[in-house]
Amino acid sequence: MMEGNMWLNDTFGIIPKNSWSIDPFGYSPTMAYILRRMGFENMLIQRTHYELKKELARHKNLEYIWRQSWDAEDSTDILVHMMPFYFYDIPHTCGPDPAICCQFDFARTQGFSYEMCPWRQNPVETIPENVEERALLLLDQYRKKSTLYRTNTLLVPLGDDFRYVTVNEAEAQFRNYQLLFDYINSNPSLNAEVKFGTLDDYFSTLREEADRINYSRPDERGSAIIRGFPSLAGDFFTYADREDDYWSGYYVSRPFFKAVDRVLESTLRATEMMMSLLLAYCRKAQCEKLPLGFSYKLTAARRNLALFQHHDGVTGTAKDHVVQDYGLRMHTSLRDLEIFMSKGIEALLGVRHGHDKLDQTPSQFESEPVRSKYDAQPIHKVIGVAEGTARSVFFFNPLEQTREEVVMVIVDKPNVNVFNSNWTCIQSQVSPELRHQKSQIFTGRHRLHFKVSVPAMGVQTYYVTGGSSKCANAQSAKLKYLTNSSSAVSCPVPYVCTEMGETVEIKNGHQLLTFDTQSGLLKRISHINGFETVVEERIGMYSSFGSGAYLFKPTGEAEPIIQPGRTILISEGPLMQEIYSYPETRLVNSPISHSTRLYNSGAGSIQEFVIEKEYHVELTGPEYNDKELIVQFQTDVHNNRTFYSDLNGFQMSRREYYDKIPLQGNYYPMPSQAFIQGSNGRRFSVHTRQSLGAASHKDGLLEIMLDRRLSQDDNRGLGQGVMDNHAMNVVFHILIESNTSATSSPVTNPLPLVPSFLSHRAGIHLNYPLHAFIAKKSHQLSASLTLKPFSPLDVPFPCDLHVVSLKVPRPLRYSQPSGDPRFVLILRRLHWDSSYGYSGSKKCTTLADNPVNLFRMFKGINVSKPKLTSLNLLHEDAVIFEYAEQITEVQEGHVFISPMEIQAYKLDLQPQ
Repeated sequence: MMEGNMWLNDTFGIIPKNSWSIDPFGYSPTMAYILRRMGFENMLIQRTHYELKKELARHKNLEYIWRQSWDAEDSTDILVHMMPFYFYDIPHTCGPDPAICCQFDFARTQGFSYEMCPWRQNPVETIPENVEERALLLLDQYRKKSTLYRTNTLLVPLGDDFRYVTVNEAEAQFRNYQLLFDYINSNPSLNAEVKFGTLDDYFSTLREEADRINYSRPDERGSAIIRGFPSLAGDFFTYADREDDYWSGYYVSRPFFKAVDRVLESTLRATEMMMSLLLAYCRKAQCEKLPLGFSYKLTAARRNLALFQHHDGVTGTAKDHVVQDYGLRMHTSLRDLEIFMSKGIEALLGVRHGHDKLDQTPSQFESEPVRSKYDAQPIHKVIGVAEGTARSVFFFNPLEQTREEVVMVIVDKPNVNVFNSNWTCIQSQVSPELRHQKSQIFTGRHRLHFKVSVPAMGVQTYYVTGGSSKCANAQSAKLKYLTNSSSAVSCPVPYVCTEMGETVEIKNGHQLLTFDTQSGLLKRISHINGFETVVEERIGMYSSFGSGAYLFKPTGEAEPIIQPGRTILISEGPLMQEIYSYPETRLVNSPISHSTRLYNSGAGSIQEFVIEKEYHVELTGPEYNDKELIVQFQTDVHNNRTFYSDLNGFQMSRREYYDKIPLQGNYYPMPSQAFIQGSNGRRFSVHTRQSLGAASHKDGLLEIMLDRRLSQDDNRGLGQGVMDNHAMNVVFHILIESNTSATSSPVTNPLPLVPSFLSHRAGIHLNYPLHAFIAKKSHQLSASLTLKPFSPLDVPFPCDLHVVSLKVPRPLRYSQPSGDPRFVLILRRLHWDSSYGYSGSKKCTTLADNPVNLFRMFKGINVSKPKLTSLNLLHEDAVIFEYAEQITEVQEGHVFISPMEIQAYKLDLQPQ
């Protein structure tokens, strides 16, 4: 939105203040918050549940103030107009009778290509002989519609999808309506004035009327920004447009591209940060060439990501050829960003002195994950090292805290070892690489795990060597297996394989996981402090008739698909323990295999606390038509069928199961996490790195849909099913937490709960991973250089302050003289549940309860001219954001942010 708002301002000199959003399938209060913080004043929305529209209309509450659930001071309030009827086309916007309203869609007359009115009463040209009859008929619809709202100002949209494509069409609408308006306006007895206008005209007129006439109701809490309207909080999921047709299918449709979207967003954010640091440390024009030469591709990446946010893009509800176009655009931008980052690491580490022609020559490094094409899973680049040689591996940390975690790269042989940037030998582990293939689960390559420590927003170097006398070889994992397969597991060299005993377990310093021996699915989690949680993992499938890209319409409950018989492999090592299962299913080809991992990454690290679940999913054949694949976690957490899921990764929403609506209406979006909590405070959380859908239709259950394949169109405009499924990996990070102090019962508390500190950090780590790059060539150990880490922060950020973005908003204008600061820093203050303690914070000692000093933030960089600005960077009048008192403090470099807030600061960065 920032990119689009700036483009509007740069191109047309317009700063938008009204949001028109008629086609998303449900609405999130996060968008209301972001729009308000961008300086927007008004919103218009359309697709909300038909019963909700009836209820709001009954009480004349279709225009209201949308307030955030945590806001006690009205600072997030924004005025909303909700359209009252089924659809936004002309038959459903002039009034309650579509058969009449359609008669006033003058593009449905002969000479145009649009279909005639389905009610068999078509428009007729307005002429002096019929103008009175036609005008009174139309005005009657206007009056009936106006009874649903409080004021005398009425909005009647006039349009539809793919309209006004010719001048003749626009003239036909204008000509006829102008005659109707002239008649109404020339007859005072009708007591009405009708005219053409813009959305801004409507809201300006509405606000003027609300200033003159107080429409407030007794005992109604309104808003300080405009009187006469109720204030409401919450979201509008799940949307239904009629009967039991709930639009919960799109939460999961085309999950492959939902995952690509998240990877592009993460990579773009890291690239923006790297570009900013390159320019901030640049002392000569020569070193500006690389980042500024990339400006066009960076802008294209921003816009390709923005394009996919379309309500038929990331939702998975576009036609196949449109999805392909989205995919190609995102793939191209991902490749461009990775190439730039590989060169940026060279510059930041000083590998080439003076940035010598970095903008013109290939990088010496390449991205570790490689995507061969837009619809292929990423694969890991294989590191090959001969004896006596080393390959450099570089990690860029895009987060504001130092990261200590176990990482993985692929090597072509097991006898390797690892050194840090000081050429000190570090512990490492090798285990065989696995794949989703029943007859042969080993690829012949090896996974190399080792622990890294990467400074905040910095770069660290490690070396993989082909056997060095100065360092012990990577320790081989011990392998244990169980199989009913006719082809027994062939133990790969040089590993030692043994048959598994009666218990299947893996553990680390925090928890022990127990699995079912017949399926390899999770059964129980035992925590180091003694408490135990039953977690019965199940995999099942819904059959559906009527489901499509938008709708989820199951024909019954999900059926289990796992059957006795499986291949289970345990890898045990000092840094990572894993159980892999290729289960037998009632389908000819198993659509799923899965791994569960625990890490030993050091006391206090985030990674130590999480359980990593990875599902390889392949719904790629006709036997999966009209099937929807789910995973269930049946726990002993008594949540009374209430769970919490996030909205845009920003806030949580309470989801209570309602028996009066079908299962599909009790499914909710899960963009990044969901959790259930019992009255005793026990909490089971699942973080995801791609948007999915979730439900809790039984006590203690959290169900998540993984993929869906639909052969039918659901008659919502797409005109096809969803059959272009791709093999993909779905990754969850699971947390089990027990609160350390009393908390209100989630069953009775109507307000949404918030994540713990650990949960916040676990989600951020999952969605903003380390970016790994590998040297294209090996070098001789005898000719090794020592590369110092790049560590730009002078003072660590507080633990609960997240850097949303550090970027150059207008890179194409960076070198042009301007009095405006050229960088922007966007910060978010996390709001966390303190009753769950402060786990995962050993390396992080301060909170943002005190102001942050921007001037002391970076090493070797002068920060100057800080300004508080709106989130679209187009407003600097802080009065409209309710924190005018901060202007002076920010100018002095002091930043204070309240929990849940996101704030943007313009500033300049220059080398000291």
